Amino acid sequence: MHAGVGRHRAALGSSQAARTPQLGIAAGAGRAADPGVPAVTQYSAGLNLAYELDLGGRLLHERNAAALDVQAREQLLADARLLVQANVARSYLALRALDAERDIVCDTVAAYSETLSLTEKRARAGDVADLDLARVRAELAANEAEALALDRRRLELETALAVLLGEPASNFRLAPVAWATALPAVPAGLPSELLQRRPDLAAARSQLQAAQVRVGVAQAAWWPSLALTAQGGGVSSELSDLLKSGASTWGIGLLAALPIFDGGRREAGVNAARAQLDGSAIAFREQFLLALKDVEDQLGAIALLQAQGEASARAVSAAGQALRLSDTRYRNGLVSQLELLDARRTELTNRRAALQVRSAQYQATVGLIRALGGGWSADGGVRLAGV
Repeated sequence: MHAGVGRHRAALGSSQAARTPQLGIAAGAGRAADPGVPAVTQYSAGLNLAYELDLGGRLLHERNAAALDVQAREQLLADARLLVQANVARSYLALRALDAERDIVCDTVAAYSETLSLTEKRARAGDVADLDLARVRAELAANEAEALALDRRRLELETALAVLLGEPASNFRLAPVAWATALPAVPAGLPSELLQRRPDLAAARSQLQAAQVRVGVAQAAWWPSLALTAQGGGVSSELSDLLKSGASTWGIGLLAALPIFDGGRREAGVNAARAQLDGSAIAFREQFLLALKDVEDQLGAIALLQAQGEASARAVSAAGQALRLSDTRYRNGLVSQLELLDARRTELTNRRAALQVRSAQYQATVGLIRALGGGWSADGGVRLAGV
């Protein structure tokens, strides 16, 4: 990507140089003879100056098109940076969500360990059957295995983060911490003008403008080319006299050229430039519609996830209350162990589901920030506190 920017900057420099006077040095030696006259050697040296008058604006259009090419490549590079930043944020938030989910599973493991101790005590007293003991051990082992699976997924995300940040994966570690990232509030009624900050859309616009300018380049081929030329130096039959005043020579001229018949080459060039313009216009429209869809998708997801999060919070509260009641009744011998295990399993499922909804809210918010080209604030950025 960087190489592409450098290549287009070099092309811009070349097109700018074409609009400046060209100065060169010329030197030569020749030997000629006429019939009956001894051969004579002549030496020449001097400066040549040439400047093309841009009658049809071809050179100016080429320079402007090259500048727009550079602008488009820089905007594509900015889009690539924005994509990497969004992926870093997504990976980091997913990792912190796994940390929080593992804490929930570890809490459940601790609760099952306590239940196992109580069940073993009752089994020794003959109050419960071996089947009840086996059930608790199975639930405990299953949650311990789930904690290890979360550790594996966390390691994968940690490695992905290292790659995105350009760090060696073997030396990159993020210690588990409490998930304290604040979710930014999305303002209502985001203006469509925010889409103009999207680097990919800006690049498509620059490419469209460059195609428009190149139509002018093709049309300028119908104008005559006109160049001013000047030269000065010396001509002498003796090398030692070349720089003396008597050997000096100079000249100035005007060179004009206008093709009369080119087999339709210029007309074909204009048609090709217009076809390129039509293609760029279609590409820009498609990019704009995709950008709108991207924003609408993320806004819709955020709204639905907000409602889903509220429902999940109610489910967690109800499941927690049911678990506390089941635990109390089990300790008093009023319900079976199977009912307690079912209540704990339901509470764990709801807590993890609520956490996954919360994680999806963060992912959708990052997606919206990327869809808007960096955020919705005046400075073009929204900071995720704690990231």
